[in-house]
Amino acid sequence: MNQDWEERVAAAWATFEDYAEDDGAAFRAVIDELVAELPADSPLGPFEQACAWDSTGHSDRAVPLYREALARGLDDVSRYRGRRTRIQLASSLRNIGQPEAGVELLLPELEAESDELDDAVRATLALCLSALGRDREGLSLVIGALARHLPRYQRSMANYARLLVEPGA
Repeated sequence: MNQDWEERVAAAWATFEDYAEDDGAAFRAVIDELVAELPADSPLGPFEQACAWDSTGHSDRAVPLYREALARGLDDVSRYRGRRTRIQLASSLRNIGQPEAGVELLLPELEAESDELDDAVRATLALCLSALGRDREGLSLVIGALARHLPRYQRSMANYARLLVEPGA
C-alpha cells in the first residue's frame, strides 16, 4: 500500500492504549476502516485484522486471519510482516492449545535471514516448547538469545545454552 496508508495504520496502533476501556471492538473498527481501503485480495488486510484481534485478547479469531495473510502472499509484500505473522501466529496457536503447531511454524525461522525479530522468534518458540514440556530446549533458546546482548559472559552463556540441549551434557 502507499506511504499515507502505512502512516495511518501506524498512527492507529500508536493509539491502541486509548481503547483499553472496551473489549477492543472500537479499536478493531478503526483497523477495519483502514483495511476497507485495501484491494480485496491484499494480504495486509487479514494481517492487520489478525493483529487487532490478537492484541485485544482474541487469539482464536486471529489465527485464521494470520493464516489467510500468509496464504495471500504476505511474504511477497513484506518479508518483515511475514515473519511477524509467523511469530504472532505461533504465539496465538500456543494460547489456544496448539503449541506444537507453533513450534513447527517457528523452527524454520531459526534458519531465516537474521533481522531484529530473531530474539522474538526464539522467545516465542521457547514459550511453545515450554507448553510442550520441553523447558530445557526453550531455556536454551532464551539464554542463547540473551547471551548476544550481555556486556560480558557472552561465550560462557552461549556454551551453557548449548549444553542444556546437548545429549549427555
